[in-house]
Amino acid sequence: MLTEEQVAAYREDGFILVPDVYSTDEIAELNRVTDRFVETSRALTGSDSVFDIGPGHSHAAPKLRRIKNPTLHHPAFDKAMRHPGLIAILQQLLGDALRFDHAKLNIKPVGGGAEIDWHQDWAFYPHTNDDMLAVGVLLGDVGPKSGPLQVVPGSHKGPVLNHHSNGVFCGAIDDAEAEGLAETAVPLTGKAGSVTIHHVRAIHGSEPNTSETARRLLLFSYAAVDAWPLLPKEGIGDFDTRILTGTPTLAPRQIAVPIRIPLPKVEADDSIFDNQSHKQRGAAMMGS
Repeated sequence: MLTEEQVAAYREDGFILVPDVYSTDEIAELNRVTDRFVETSRALTGSDSVFDIGPGHSHAAPKLRRIKNPTLHHPAFDKAMRHPGLIAILQQLLGDALRFDHAKLNIKPVGGGAEIDWHQDWAFYPHTNDDMLAVGVLLGDVGPKSGPLQVVPGSHKGPVLNHHSNGVFCGAIDDAEAEGLAETAVPLTGKAGSVTIHHVRAIHGSEPNTSETARRLLLFSYAAVDAWPLLPKEGIGDFDTRILTGTPTLAPRQIAVPIRIPLPKVEADDSIFDNQSHKQRGAAMMGS
């Protein structure tokens, strides 16, 4: 459970880091499962529906940068998504009725790469209200050189910035609007088993990993049950199966929050890394 101070910090800043949510044994099991996915990726020559492969990938030196929808591919990830301690925290922030939205496991291999430009999750999937957030489970200790998640305090209260380039949604904030963000962003570092929590509208990104160990961040997105997507991608039956607590509703709660529709999309739309490569770059600068 969160303290009143932690809840207030989330409301004010748009993010918090909570230590010791997952036990040492739970993190060890998640890493064992992840190790097996990394081993499987060695045989691949490119990305597929499960594995997002980075540049320079080889059998000898795998560069797996993301496991897509990990909760669908191993019960350990699904169990972690339903962790009772985490659910209790989420209910403090989103209310009693929760829906799981999606998951991914981002990996920053040793030797840099896999940086992610400044963006807002809200730009990818606007809903009828913004009672949504993302949880990052630290599968290892994350320090300043690990390419930690960085979040701009208070940005969840501001506008949705431009994530289009040449008229196409690229999933990265335009350089002109991103100028100066790095000076105010807060890196979320912590011990394995900690979780980061950031609001769906919070501006965030991450730099390359320059440490001596890979950085693994298991990401779960959640929403209040009465937050409905403006661009639905599934039928009502599948939509309702993702409710974790509370009951289905056909009356979405609508709040006047800023929205930009993420259309049109690039042809390959299942990798933020590939999407952001379509961004029209301005003057060279560190985005995230």
